[in-house]
Amino acid sequence: MKFRRSATALAATTTVVAAGTAVVLGAAVPSVAATPSPSAPVALPDGLYGTADPTYDGVWRQSLALLAQDTVGVTPADKAVEWLAGQQCADGAFAPFRADAAKSCDAKLLTDTNSTAAAVQALAALGGYDAVTDKAVAWLKSVQNEDGGWGYSPGGASDTNSTSVVVGALTAVGEQPGKVRKDDRSPYDALVKLALPCKGDGAGAFAYQPDKKGGLAANADATAAGVVGALGKGLVVKGGKQAAATCADAGYPTPQQAAANGASYLAGALTEDGYLKSVLPGAEDQPDYGNTADAVVALAAQGGAARAEKPLRWLERNSASWAKQSGPAAYAQLVFAAHATGTDPRDFGGTDLVAQLNATGPAPRTEQVLENTDTAEQKDTAEKKDDGDTGYGTWWTVGVFLVAGIGIGFLISGRRKQQP
Repeated sequence: MKFRRSATALAATTTVVAAGTAVVLGAAVPSVAATPSPSAPVALPDGLYGTADPTYDGVWRQSLALLAQDTVGVTPADKAVEWLAGQQCADGAFAPFRADAAKSCDAKLLTDTNSTAAAVQALAALGGYDAVTDKAVAWLKSVQNEDGGWGYSPGGASDTNSTSVVVGALTAVGEQPGKVRKDDRSPYDALVKLALPCKGDGAGAFAYQPDKKGGLAANADATAAGVVGALGKGLVVKGGKQAAATCADAGYPTPQQAAANGASYLAGALTEDGYLKSVLPGAEDQPDYGNTADAVVALAAQGGAARAEKPLRWLERNSASWAKQSGPAAYAQLVFAAHATGTDPRDFGGTDLVAQLNATGPAPRTEQVLENTDTAEQKDTAEKKDDGDTGYGTWWTVGVFLVAGIGIGFLISGRRKQQP
């Protein structure tokens, strides 16, 4: 969402070469500022999910992976959680990746709101990391903009995606986003200012940021993020009660009305094909899997699971290859879409998203229980225990967890939104 957060505007099957690095497009990664490609390959930490260069998305994809596992009742490996917590800088912020966490963060290390807010959501859900999340939230509050929102980088202009993922972090730790204010403006004020009116092109959508002249252009990815953020929710949501998604201008809209307007825009954009399309200038007319998954979450959050059925079914039929190519964050997005709509992520169009996600990182603790059990009777007991934890039925065999998705990984694609 992403977000966040959430999704990219690029298609999964397209590859480009940037700064000498092959990039797989379509994976969910946060917006990133232009930074030079690393001069040498980065050694992959033992606890990290995914096999691609983590320089620009390590914390993001780790956070989404751990959050998705927690959402379906899987207990991540301790070393995976410790790696994420250990990425925090002394001031509370997170950067996309720190190769040497023992080295103090300095001015050359670019920390950002998206990585920090995603880490907060994951660690808050897992529990036991209050000191880490409290410090991270304090840092996020310290870099809040005067309009109430957040940009990707501290001091950068507020954008819908960054503001929304921070709203999710605040909610995750029990804060009321509407009460987190700068110059008497809250995150909701910032989001409403980025919402388009119900007349003209992009009616009801959210823009990523205003253009240089202050105008707003509809952005589907930002809209999915904005709907969830305006509702005060995070990356993981449950389908809301059935609610209208008609666009209605009523002066200065409430956050709830802005969310309904955004949902109306998304529903219209998905009517014809059931998926969102790439918005990268010059790109072919092709599906954007990550943004479509985010739209499912947004529609379900605002108006219930039935509202998201068409794009959900499209994802069930078409997303397996994209997720396999794109890696842990993509699997996490699909898990979030399944969760929001009450769909079984262990049978998502015939794909076990949980097994595939688990296989991209260190074996979860629940998996290790089965692996280290000696007798058939003990294994049966462990499996039954896991069934109670997950709520989705019998676990697949350990072999599936260990071999599925070997070699899966992706190299980052930027989520910096293109302005007209």
